[in-house]
Amino acid sequence: LITLGDIYMSKIGMGLTGFGVFFLFFGMILFFDKALLAIGNILFVAGLSFVIGLERTFRFFFQKHKMKATSFFLGGVLVVLIGWPIVGVVLEIYGFFLLFRGFFPVVVGFIRRIPVLGSILNLPFISAVSMNLTASGEPAVQRLSGRHNSIRQSV
Repeated sequence: LITLGDIYMSKIGMGLTGFGVFFLFFGMILFFDKALLAIGNILFVAGLSFVIGLERTFRFFFQKHKMKATSFFLGGVLVVLIGWPIVGVVLEIYGFFLLFRGFFPVVVGFIRRIPVLGSILNLPFISAVSMNLTASGEPAVQRLSGRHNSIRQSV
């Protein structure tokens, strides 16, 4: 049963997550500004907790098979908060891709239904990468490089 409070918590969480992504992006644009990146990290994690709930957030981050990804992501957040923004952002990005790679097929499928972005996904190279990405959660670049080698050998 979904209550009105759950709907408001979800809306607040989406707002916090959106502002978190904005501050992270803006912090990177402004030459890895420590303060903006720190605010963005805090807002992103808080927003995620509001959207899916605190207990589910802990279960998501601390699953046994996601400990490496969580270590990189939260370690990157900590490194940014300590004051080394470039190293921290690199760690965060790697951890983010490891954590959320299972969601990429869903995101690509959603983007394909958006008029302008869907046509961009149909461009030759981007189409190959997106199709391989939706086939499984593993990185598409590795599979693409292997497939192109077999095509070259058969020609």
